[in-house]
Amino acid sequence: MNSRRPFVIGIAGGTGSGKSTVADAVLAAALPERVAVLPMDNYYKDQSDLPFEERIRVNYDHPAAFDLELYLAHIAQLRQGRSVEMPLYSFEEYTRLKETIRVEPAPVVVLEGILVLFDERLRELMDLRIFVDADADVRFIRRLQRDILERGRTVESVVEQYMERVRPMHLSFVEPSKRYADVIIPHGGKNSAALDMLTARIHSLLTAGGVA
Repeated sequence: MNSRRPFVIGIAGGTGSGKSTVADAVLAAALPERVAVLPMDNYYKDQSDLPFEERIRVNYDHPAAFDLELYLAHIAQLRQGRSVEMPLYSFEEYTRLKETIRVEPAPVVVLEGILVLFDERLRELMDLRIFVDADADVRFIRRLQRDILERGRTVESVVEQYMERVRPMHLSFVEPSKRYADVIIPHGGKNSAALDMLTARIHSLLTAGGVA
């Protein structure tokens, strides 16, 4: 086990802001085999004991929807050079799957999700905190497209969820966490200038031996 701990990057931002695009840019800069990615969406609480009708009424944009203790434990294990069994989550069934994915320790660890900058315990584990910003209308359109194409939702259900839960939670929890960011990337994941600066920084750290 390498005694040098990994460089931990947190990537937060609203739904549809482009967080995954930024994470992909980090992967490309560092090479995938040198990056361990822990999407916070994988750490929604297991709800297999609840009827489906109850699962769909859960507020998935509130911090209480996440199994934060497991997320923190897995980050700690990766920082110690130990692999973790990352849970998988079904957005069609609204619960955790039985299968897991093994994530091996790596020189760079990426934490990505709407609320990764919300909790102080998470922030303290990060070496670089990023907030991906984008206009609300752009974010909503991206979410609408994703939920219909990838998650089997209807237009009506996406709009209802957005107005009743996503938008209020964004204003209450996600947007305020921006103040904790070291770097704010405006215009979402399409900001090529900002992505170039970020990937150059990651590449410099790795080539200079600044991380494991």
